[in-house]
Amino acid sequence: MSVVGPRPTFCLENWKAHGTAVIDTTQIEAMIAPSLEAMGYRVVRVAFTGGRRPTLQVMAERRDDGAMTVEDCATLSHTISALLDVADPIPASYELEVSSPGIDRPLTRREDYERFAGFEAKVELQRPQDGRKRFRGRLLGLSGDNARLLVGEEAVLLPLAAVARAKLVLSDELIAATNRQSRS
Repeated sequence: MSVVGPRPTFCLENWKAHGTAVIDTTQIEAMIAPSLEAMGYRVVRVAFTGGRRPTLQVMAERRDDGAMTVEDCATLSHTISALLDVADPIPASYELEVSSPGIDRPLTRREDYERFAGFEAKVELQRPQDGRKRFRGRLLGLSGDNARLLVGEEAVLLPLAAVARAKLVLSDELIAATNRQSRS
């Protein structure tokens, strides 16, 4: 699975009696992805948030592009919990949250830029390109290692390696397409 942009590693200082805890979400994704794929799902994103209620968020979707149900999330939650209990990659208590990416989903893999070509997206780069970091426009797919985005009347190339965040923009067109897909 190819990933767009760098994947974060989180460092939590003075976390109870454990000292400094490094939470490598890339390692966690690599640990759970094969089992989820064997079950017919794709990992969209793994994120960890610290604070009063540390949470590991796993966003997943069905490989058949069908709609995710509450039952799907519950099934994945049980599987992920069992995998994490064995490997124990997080040294303190945390909550596991399993969710679908939603309609205005993040774009996290190369193939997302092709799959959702034609829809409006927001892309934020790690550093400015031509004096700006944030772009909003219609996805045109990929050109090599670049996402193509129609911004106004201009097609811009945004290096995938420089993408910090990208997501679809909720629009009537996206909702209609999602509704058509869920009916088929």
